[in-house]
Amino acid sequence: MARASDERSRYLSEKLSNGVVFDEEAVEYPLEKVFPLYALGNSRSYNDVSFNNNNNNNNNDNSVSDPIWEAVAAEAKSEAEREPILSSFLYASILSHDCLERALGFVLANRLQNPILLATQLMDIFNDVMMHDRGIQQSIRLDVQAFKDRDPSCLSYCSVLLYPKGYHSLQTYRVAHALWNKGRTVMALALQSRMSEVFGVDIHPAAKIGDGILLDHATGVVIGETTVVGNKVSLMQGVTLGGTGKEIGDRHPKIGEGALIGASATILGNIRIGEGAMIAAGSLVLKDVPPHSMVAGNPAKVVGYVQEQDPSLTMNHDATKDFFELVADNSMDGRSNSNGNLNSK
Repeated sequence: MARASDERSRYLSEKLSNGVVFDEEAVEYPLEKVFPLYALGNSRSYNDVSFNNNNNNNNNDNSVSDPIWEAVAAEAKSEAEREPILSSFLYASILSHDCLERALGFVLANRLQNPILLATQLMDIFNDVMMHDRGIQQSIRLDVQAFKDRDPSCLSYCSVLLYPKGYHSLQTYRVAHALWNKGRTVMALALQSRMSEVFGVDIHPAAKIGDGILLDHATGVVIGETTVVGNKVSLMQGVTLGGTGKEIGDRHPKIGEGALIGASATILGNIRIGEGAMIAAGSLVLKDVPPHSMVAGNPAKVVGYVQEQDPSLTMNHDATKDFFELVADNSMDGRSNSNGNLNSK
């Protein structure tokens, strides 16, 4: 068995390095022995797709340049050459598909499937939504770029698509949100449930989340039903954007563009976090936060102001000795001053 597997890996690696489209009937050890045939997706190789429309004036979608997908496919091909044992995985997940949407649909379906929600059914749902929603098509690419730019552990575009549960949970939410808006609330809630079980991330499908979002590590992130998150926001693990009790209606936080929310920060109620604000790790925020301010503590207080326009992009969590001394003083004596208290709503 090991010898057969080695021969098959070498065969796949050679095919990939030569840019050859696979003929499954000619493969001695068929792909479906490792990946079920229903989950293989489109049989076309990325080499069949033209990404440059300079040489083609027709309106065929396949001729439209897509730098993100081009990078993902090229990196997958390179990785398959370096790690032949992963050739089958990379072919099934990326190289057998003709666009980012179908590859992502395959990856999500195979991660979220269970004996009741089959991968075939989930792939149909994901593909139907993503292939016809220009907004999601933009969002999934801007999110890929956000992970690649801001998370140093994401070494390639290909790795963003394949591995981080923060990215996978975010894209599952985007499909669930589209279904929710179409009135398919039961299916949307089913995806939310599976997302929570598989990734440990709970995002209500009715929440509104912008583009270029980073969920770093993502474990334990909770985002409530009426939450609004602006573009270019970064959230660390354990963040809660929740309500304060059993209120109904608009009851969750509104996060401004470019904000950085530190690990295990808890933001409760229908309050506003200003653009470019930074919430320190472990903070409990119960009142509005001014734009470009830095808050910390339990309850959170303004302890400084952010120099960067968008701290979410720099991911700079560093603080000086003076910063920590100020937080300690505020926590010990409860003093309030013009820079120490959050503005009341």
